[in-house]
Amino acid sequence: MTALRPERESGAGRHGTGAQDASGQPYAPAPYDPQGSAAPYPPPADDETMALRVSGELPPCRAAAAPPASRTEAGPHEGRAARRKAARHRHGRRGAGVRPAEPSPARNGVSAPLSRVEARRQARARRPGPAVVASRIIGELFITTGVVLLLFVTYQLWWTNIRAHAQAGSEAHHLQDDWASGRRSPGAFEPGQGFAILHIPALDVVAPIAEGTSKTKVLDKGMVGHYGPGDLNTAMPDAKTGNFGLAGHRNTHGEPFRYINKLKPGDAIVVETQDTYFVYRMTSTLPVTSPANVRVLDPVPAGSGFTGPGRYITLTTCTPEFTSTYRLIVWGRMVEERPRSKGKPDALVS
Repeated sequence: MTALRPERESGAGRHGTGAQDASGQPYAPAPYDPQGSAAPYPPPADDETMALRVSGELPPCRAAAAPPASRTEAGPHEGRAARRKAARHRHGRRGAGVRPAEPSPARNGVSAPLSRVEARRQARARRPGPAVVASRIIGELFITTGVVLLLFVTYQLWWTNIRAHAQAGSEAHHLQDDWASGRRSPGAFEPGQGFAILHIPALDVVAPIAEGTSKTKVLDKGMVGHYGPGDLNTAMPDAKTGNFGLAGHRNTHGEPFRYINKLKPGDAIVVETQDTYFVYRMTSTLPVTSPANVRVLDPVPAGSGFTGPGRYITLTTCTPEFTSTYRLIVWGRMVEERPRSKGKPDALVS
């Protein structure tokens, strides 16, 4: 069993020289392929099959027919290491350019359930970080502060004027009704009590005059305040000599003195009382002075240009606008005292 056998005994009846294929040609076995390829190469000549060859050299027929092997391509029968090396050459050392695997599509429109670990990971990813939470809180604070400031400005510039105009108009109507019915009589007035009406035709101003300069009781109600009893007590319009001092808001709360800086010399300023019209003509202004400069209310006002006793009027308000840093002063001299029985003066008719 271990001895060599003749060729006919080793399968010559099947593959020997006497065997034929389907076409009747003699059958010859395929040459040995060291690479494991089953490609049907023609059988080499006897001298080529029996001669020695340099290791790795292919027969001429196979060297001409086999394509050159690529360095980056691994054959189907090469080892696992060669395939990994070829894959690295195709996709880069670290898998550059390899597209990540896409999640499996949902079946029938229903996504596959997530594992507990994946669900927690997605929940943490959706949860905002501390910086995002802090930025949101700061943004909401800024928005809230802006809304509050906008509401405050709207209240100061719009609503206070509406309310003050309504209060001042109501007080002026009550004064005129009381004068017509005789329910009021000239004399001393309580703080906050209205007793006259101020007219500035050039500025279209009609505002009641009340005793005192209280901010809450007089000025914030849209009325003009008279510097009455106290350290700054000034004369009444019917006094033979003296200075009739008035104060009023320049901005907000009715702002009756908003544009007194636009008065020109000769413009009329009329004070209407229960039985008399007192007509003044504007003479001069002091654009800026300290709030402590009370000498502008003297019987002969300092800085007015008046040189002796007379019947004067002084209007005071804040400046610049929307501040109370300084005071703006306007002076006038009485030019006419007209009883109501003679009708309105020309300054209110024309």
